[in-house]
Amino acid sequence: MRLLAAGMLAGGLLIPAAALAQYPSKPIRFIVPIPPPGAPDIVARVIADRLTPLLGQPVVVETRAGSGGNIAMDAVARSAPDGYTVMICFDAMIVINPHMYSNMPLDTMKDLTPIASLVVARTLFLVTHPSVPVKDVREFIDYARKASPPLAFASGGSGSQHQLAMELLKARAGLNLLHVPYKGGAPAATAVIGGEVPVMFAASVNVPQIRAGKLRILAATGASRSPLFPDIPTVGELYPGYQISTWMGLFGPAGLPEALSARLRGDIRRVLAMPDVKERITTASALDVYSVPPEEFAAVMRADYEKYGALVRQLGIKAE
Repeated sequence: MRLLAAGMLAGGLLIPAAALAQYPSKPIRFIVPIPPPGAPDIVARVIADRLTPLLGQPVVVETRAGSGGNIAMDAVARSAPDGYTVMICFDAMIVINPHMYSNMPLDTMKDLTPIASLVVARTLFLVTHPSVPVKDVREFIDYARKASPPLAFASGGSGSQHQLAMELLKARAGLNLLHVPYKGGAPAATAVIGGEVPVMFAASVNVPQIRAGKLRILAATGASRSPLFPDIPTVGELYPGYQISTWMGLFGPAGLPEALSARLRGDIRRVLAMPDVKERITTASALDVYSVPPEEFAAVMRADYEKYGALVRQLGIKAE
């Protein structure tokens, strides 16, 4: 029996090595929970373009939008832990959704494997349609307080950072606003640009629209002023302690062998270190490369999970 057990153990230890030696032997799917031209789609396509020749197999980007990212996460969690189905998503889906949705189809901290950190958006921007008669955040708050019926605000979906940023501002400023969720930040921004909804917290991917005058910027959510708009104040300058930023990572299903995670992580780091990749990501989405050791990434996830859980409970909000 001891010999049999030793043989089984040895065989088990050989499985990751054998899988690594043959990996990848077929196309890899990058599941993206937000439709183009959202930031996850942009980042996925930039990375896939340069990762394909490194791996010797096509890296295919596949959109699975809906339910604030829960559909995409559930699909990845249910996939085989073989490294052929992974997901690029924002932190909100991992660390905020579990506190917002009462019927989550998965446990994001147990049913997914964090493979690599990718990019970070150090701030969001409070923007309005140019027709809204305000020029700064103080004027907006005064205008919103007097609005009847209440102003509507757009977001990239229930549980998104866009929503949480506004819910936090509502609580701090004593505002009554109507939440209008969209299937991603891009369609939400399009709605504000088109005048369907007057205001939102937009991601850095919308910097070109801000600079073109299609969106009016009022404030930023970072700990300090954005170098992109150094003359624009942070919300925290008016409400001390207010700060919202966001990151993006690559995830696989639970049980993904560390050997496969390490292989993907190493190749993705090589891609993210390429100057043209950094430039393409920064130019297209105004995001910064965020490549940290896996232990640090896991620690950030755990800390954000607790932080946003407490914030959601404090604000008393749930996904619609």
